[in-house]
Amino acid sequence: MAIAYRSVLLYSSLAVSLLCSAGFAQSTKPVAAASSSADTRESLYTALAQDVEALERQGSILKRVVQLATPTVVHIESKKREPGSFQPTIEEAGSGVVIEIDGHNYVLTNRHVISDAALTDIKIRLHDGVSLQAKEVWSDSETDVAVIELKETSFDLVTARLGDSDKLDIGDFVLAVGSPFGLSHSVSYGIISAKGRRDLELGNDEIRLQDFLQTDAAINPGNSGGPLINLRGEVVGINTAIASNSGGNEGVSFAIPISLVMFTAEQLIATGTVEHAYIGVTLDSTFNEDAARKLGLKKARGALVRSVRPKSPSFFANIKVNDVIVGYNGQLVEDDDHLVNLVSLTPVNQTVTLNVVRQRQPVTLTITVGRRSNFE
Repeated sequence: MAIAYRSVLLYSSLAVSLLCSAGFAQSTKPVAAASSSADTRESLYTALAQDVEALERQGSILKRVVQLATPTVVHIESKKREPGSFQPTIEEAGSGVVIEIDGHNYVLTNRHVISDAALTDIKIRLHDGVSLQAKEVWSDSETDVAVIELKETSFDLVTARLGDSDKLDIGDFVLAVGSPFGLSHSVSYGIISAKGRRDLELGNDEIRLQDFLQTDAAINPGNSGGPLINLRGEVVGINTAIASNSGGNEGVSFAIPISLVMFTAEQLIATGTVEHAYIGVTLDSTFNEDAARKLGLKKARGALVRSVRPKSPSFFANIKVNDVIVGYNGQLVEDDDHLVNLVSLTPVNQTVTLNVVRQRQPVTLTITVGRRSNFE
């Protein structure tokens, strides 16, 4: 399925499904089918009020999350120049979230929200209408992550707390906050419906490093760059794209895990660029069950090596053609895209352990990952 690449801020819709997830006990008292006596109706009103109070106590969790998240979310508008044009011709709307690193305030967002826009053409607005100015912008095309450094302000900004996206499980509840269709600071609610989506066609083949969280929280054009938040009020992702035939929300939306966002953002802030690691192998994307069985595996798990680049880290680590890399630094490798992600998120020059199946036998190797720009 092709993925319609859309800006992603959140539509307000705190789902009634909370009735099921909140865990309040349903009344076990029998209800008269069609009684009209005053006493019976009064007892029903009383029982209903008790049930609603139980539900509202659970529902207050969402209200607290929204109260914590709202001041940290910004609405972003940018005017972009088409190649060869001297005047801004394209307007883009999206969202972002304010974070603090080493005493400085930054806004995390998507690259596609602010790419090709001059600093003076980027407008940032808080939930209370206060405008902020961009001092510097950095972005990474391979992850679609962007960081905006904010100019000094005369007031203290409210910054978001970051969570651990690696601890998310399918079924965990999440909220999305953003500006769908320009409706700033809208909130939607859903669950994590899948993890590790890596083969999305986003309309831009520059986004090579994919490891998306999938959610059914309503995300629409304008949500891009806004936070995905867990029930502890922590940012666990940056909303990025939707799968849609109509261009609107159809219950399948995608967010970049905050672990990947921060890996990218911290390098951008420190050096202005992102260095992705490299090991120097070509992988077989057609690796299937039949090939796996011939190589001694019960199923097609891991990444099959088709070639090794001379004088690359893999060459010096003694990786061979037809090796199947099934483990990387203690993590099971699911497929070739997963291995690419694991390598890309490894600090350059770090030494890691590889678990390989070679001629039906397990082999353990160590490899020091290199800098991709030195080889590509």
